[in-house]
Amino acid sequence: MARSPGSKQLILEFFLANIGVVLESREIQFASGGASEWARRVRELRNEEGYQILTHKDRADLKPNQYVMLECHRLPRFARNISKETRAQVLERNGYTCQMCGVAAGDPDPIGSDRTVRLTMGHIIDKSKGGEDTAQNLRSVCTACNEGLQNTSPPKPDRLHLLAQIRRATRDDQRAVLEWLLRKFGIDAKI
Repeated sequence: MARSPGSKQLILEFFLANIGVVLESREIQFASGGASEWARRVRELRNEEGYQILTHKDRADLKPNQYVMLECHRLPRFARNISKETRAQVLERNGYTCQMCGVAAGDPDPIGSDRTVRLTMGHIIDKSKGGEDTAQNLRSVCTACNEGLQNTSPPKPDRLHLLAQIRRATRDDQRAVLEWLLRKFGIDAKI
């Protein structure tokens, strides 16, 4: 007796039959056979299997609960085998900020859309040039910088401008900056 396909397979088939079509979450859940874990299966297709399924966090024209698969092409395996632990370590080390343009996770997107900044892992030495998926060779970058759009994001402030902004800030904000810097550089000091 042939086994019926699971919810993840049903969802994949639904996306593949509707490439380029904006799909609502209720349609995807229905296509999954009514699975309660349909959203997890979509994340697995995206994060573990490399299908490029976009949401409102990826494209400003999509609303929450909308998804679109632009093509059936999957990301290559080498682009997806960074462990959750390594990702967490790199994000923590980098202060949850893009190491190219300085925006933080959750900030408004500097390109001017309705979305917020999402961080991803970027290789310091590219995989094609022998770089590895180790914490030492990874840095957090926003999706705009990772896609080569850094020319449209705001430039990094120079040291003088940055210090002037900190000097003008309230004492509470100055203290928050100091505490963040001490944590970032692993300095144990009483303030």
